[in-house]
Amino acid sequence: MCDIYTSADPIHYEQRTRSMRIHGVVTSIRLENLCWDILARIAAKDQMTTNQLIGKLYDEIVERRGGVDNLSSFLRVSCMRYLSYVAEQQEKDHLMLKQPAAAGSDGGCEQPGLDEASSPGCGDSELVASAADDARRPAASLHRLEGKRARQA
Repeated sequence: MCDIYTSADPIHYEQRTRSMRIHGVVTSIRLENLCWDILARIAAKDQMTTNQLIGKLYDEIVERRGGVDNLSSFLRVSCMRYLSYVAEQQEKDHLMLKQPAAAGSDGGCEQPGLDEASSPGCGDSELVASAADDARRPAASLHRLEGKRARQA
């Protein structure tokens, strides 16, 4: 199995509980740190706070389904659906780059210096991508995680 899964920093799958208000009702949501980071990324992309995003998702699922039995699970699935969508888009972009641009092309990767062996797969390139994701983590979240790591050491 790929090292990418088993080498994940345990801080990513530790759970954190946050309290928030949805329509004046206080609720607690317990999610893994990685889910909170993904929600923060989605919210920032849509120029919202994480709480605003969760409130909007809650409103939309209630409107569509009439309610939600497990908000935490719904949010985890929302994160996975977002990541799946991003991966599909990257896959489409990658396939577009691999199409021959002109006659005589070998049909390989159009980017100089890249070949099948160095394209993302099961190995080092995914670990580098994971490290790049950590580098893009919101600064406040990274600060909290670094403080927790220091306390654990």
